[in-house]
Amino acid sequence: MAAGHEHFMRLAMEEATRGGAEGNIAVGSVVARDGAVVARGRNLVAVTGDPTAHAEVVAVREASRALGRQDLSGHALYTTWEPCPMCAGAILASGIATLVLGARHDPTASRWGAFTVERLLELADRERRLQLVTGVLPAECRRLREEWDTRNGFPR
Repeated sequence: MAAGHEHFMRLAMEEATRGGAEGNIAVGSVVARDGAVVARGRNLVAVTGDPTAHAEVVAVREASRALGRQDLSGHALYTTWEPCPMCAGAILASGIATLVLGARHDPTASRWGAFTVERLLELADRERRLQLVTGVLPAECRRLREEWDTRNGFPR
């Protein structure tokens, strides 16, 4: 595994910790290119009352704002938790080139059922347009989310 992937995933984990401390679900994301952070995002749903303010969407919005464009071709998005269908769609719409995942949801216990990023890529015929990297610090990312769930009374 590339050391760069771990570095950026740790930054995403910092965002997850910040979001969790603010009362949001502990998920964080980072958009990077050429070894530099372009934008960060954390789940802000609870503090903003915006159901679309997931970490990945926030990071994509911030990257687009920072760059002054909506095309994020050539960029990578690191996220501590597998994106939901909405976030995966936003990632595809932005043109992100690489998606790097930490932990993944349990499809038998997820509110999204059998959804996976791979299934969406297959349905959208986008497998060749988005490189998917999995298994980057999954135990650490899962632990962050599960600790938040436990503190906030969410079942595992």
